[in-house]
Amino acid sequence: MKVGVITVSDRGYRGEREDASGEVIREMVRGLGGEVAFSTVVPDEQEEIKRVLIQGADEMGLDLIVTTGGTGVSPRDVTPDATREVIEQEIPGFAEAMRMEGLKKTPHAMISRALCGVRGRTLIVNLPGSPKAVREGLEVILPAIPHAIAKLQGDPGECGG
Repeated sequence: MKVGVITVSDRGYRGEREDASGEVIREMVRGLGGEVAFSTVVPDEQEEIKRVLIQGADEMGLDLIVTTGGTGVSPRDVTPDATREVIEQEIPGFAEAMRMEGLKKTPHAMISRALCGVRGRTLIVNLPGSPKAVREGLEVILPAIPHAIAKLQGDPGECGG
């Protein structure tokens, strides 16, 4: 599984903040047997986020792209908006499951606009910006990611479990 990690952060892009959330993602996908083939930090700019999502999916052929940051309601939080513009199918169950689990820990989870979807054969997942929220959100969906990727690659097997 080839994975891309995109950290969306103005301060991280300017070198004013360490990419702790991206590191959590890299660690967790490696634990699943994934190879982090691409990792970058971009500013909270919708066109730049779209550009790297398209690059990862279309040009690099990544199986999974995980973003961190920009999923709230602040004026600069545009990651879900950029993602919505590039995906072909939304997978609402992933984002719903993350929000449901997050609500067990904080009412702020309901503010998340994170979404998940598909572009071509690439699964794209938005996560919040904090390392704690990244770990908690990814733990919820990680068990379903290999199956989703297998389906995207044409696995004809049944989806029942």
